[in-house]
Amino acid sequence: MSTAAPPPAGLTTERPEARPRRKLRKLVPYFRPYAGRTTVTVLLMLVVTAAGLAGPALAQVAIDDGIRAGDKLVLTLAVVAFVGAGVLGWLAGIFQSYLASWVGERVLLDLRTRTFRHMMRLELGYHERTPTGRSVSRLTSDIEALLQLVTEGVTSLVINGLTLVGVVAILFWYDWRLALLVFVILPPLAIGTAWFRVVSERLYRRTRERVADVLATLQETLAGIRVVQGFGRQEATTARLAEVNERYRRANYATIRVSGAYFPSVEMLSAIGAVVILYFGSQMVLDDALTVGVMVAFIGYLSSFFDPIQSLSQLYNTFQSAMAALEKILGVLETEPELEDAPNAYPLPELRGDVRFEDVSFGYAAEPVLEHVDLDIAAGQTVALVGETGAGKSTLAKLVARFYDPDAGRVLLDGHDVRGVTQRSLRAQLSVVPQEGHLFSGTLRDNLRFGRPDATDEEIEGACAAIGALDFISALPDGLDTEIHERGSELSAGQRQLVSFARALIAQPALLILDEATSSVDLRTEARIERALARLMRDRTSIVIAHRLSTIVKADRIVVIEGGHVVEQGTHQELLARGGAYAGLYGDWLGRG
Repeated sequence: MSTAAPPPAGLTTERPEARPRRKLRKLVPYFRPYAGRTTVTVLLMLVVTAAGLAGPALAQVAIDDGIRAGDKLVLTLAVVAFVGAGVLGWLAGIFQSYLASWVGERVLLDLRTRTFRHMMRLELGYHERTPTGRSVSRLTSDIEALLQLVTEGVTSLVINGLTLVGVVAILFWYDWRLALLVFVILPPLAIGTAWFRVVSERLYRRTRERVADVLATLQETLAGIRVVQGFGRQEATTARLAEVNERYRRANYATIRVSGAYFPSVEMLSAIGAVVILYFGSQMVLDDALTVGVMVAFIGYLSSFFDPIQSLSQLYNTFQSAMAALEKILGVLETEPELEDAPNAYPLPELRGDVRFEDVSFGYAAEPVLEHVDLDIAAGQTVALVGETGAGKSTLAKLVARFYDPDAGRVLLDGHDVRGVTQRSLRAQLSVVPQEGHLFSGTLRDNLRFGRPDATDEEIEGACAAIGALDFISALPDGLDTEIHERGSELSAGQRQLVSFARALIAQPALLILDEATSSVDLRTEARIERALARLMRDRTSIVIAHRLSTIVKADRIVVIEGGHVVEQGTHQELLARGGAYAGLYGDWLGRG
């Protein structure tokens, strides 16, 4: 007996029409904190709808029971009621619009905050795989696409949906024969709407993908502007952006063409419906089978029948764009972190600083980088990792910080497997200084406190003095309160790196990781950096990754990595005397110097 094979991974047997409902249900929890205001908004929508539906009925009363009957009181009351309904609908519309915007803005603020918080939970590997511009797109243009749906689209859906239902009921109540005539045009309208729905869904998803490509290209280009200008590639880069932008234009234009074919067709069907009702309704009036007031009301409601259909069709544009955006956002929120605290994870006790790799193997996307590495680093030691590019030096450091987990083996800190302790407690006891000191927008003081927000001004100034950064900081216009812009462009590379060292010192880590921390500074600045490093590494375990070998000759131990294996370790002098791999690297480095 055979059984049906399960759907391939990533596919679902869920019906296509169920997917939007499933996505929208994901938004419901974000409305719960604002349930009271949401309820009032819906009630105001009912008032707006009722006020709009009252107009043609009051016109019918004014004509049949007022004008034709010669009853001025009825006519006056009908006119007063007509004006009153208009004013009531106007006031209700004002408050409903305000509340809908208030709730929508806060719902999307919460969604943006949660998406960003979730991105911060995702492991380093996710961010290395995902272009920054694409992540920015999730938090900006995709959220903005949802804003129109949540603030205006929901209002349009409720009011126009209720209006459509109300008009249909009223038309049948007035005259079922004329009402049925209206529905003659529904089959072509239904066919056209079904076609529009299928085609536009695909086109709007493509448009969201293309706009993300544009943002990713912009971010990548602007982040690398020095490289672009340095190689004189402005024209080529502009051409590349123009190509990506053109793909977005074509995708967007395709949606415009589809909308341009559909909406005029709805208007044409609306005109045909009005002509049909006008002709047959007039015949019934002449035959005394219908009053003039009912005829006028019928034509008024007929406009209220097609206007909601057109508005809801236009809303479908907004809906498809929002669904495509929501799909992207949910894709982020539903991405589970590959690195999470174990269920029984415990806080890492205060570290002495012993580091041990036990038979560690690791690879990126099944490409082996480290194989069966065994390495011990005693507390307080400075150990330098050297080797050719791609040998696995930085990967070892990332495993210590638990940016990745080993495929096999264990990484131990003071005997604690890093996978068994909470990530927060682990990261609280180590500092990583990358190749280029990254500074954030804000004051210099804020940047220095980044790793330890409760640091006092005295501790900040003491750390800056110890690192040798206090002199240039004091020379700045506002000292520690100097505003730093994106990436610290006001400071030189050496100054930014000194600030990074001071920031790491203020954090008081038990374990320090320096990843090519001197490679971006000149030789004159390097001497100053080395003095700062000596102070920073004092009395703590330090793992130093360097291509510039002059910076690690005083390390307690130098570990040579080749092809993912530890091939040598010892002091600078011991390894030179051995004449092995390190001696070759050092000779090559001297030759390049």
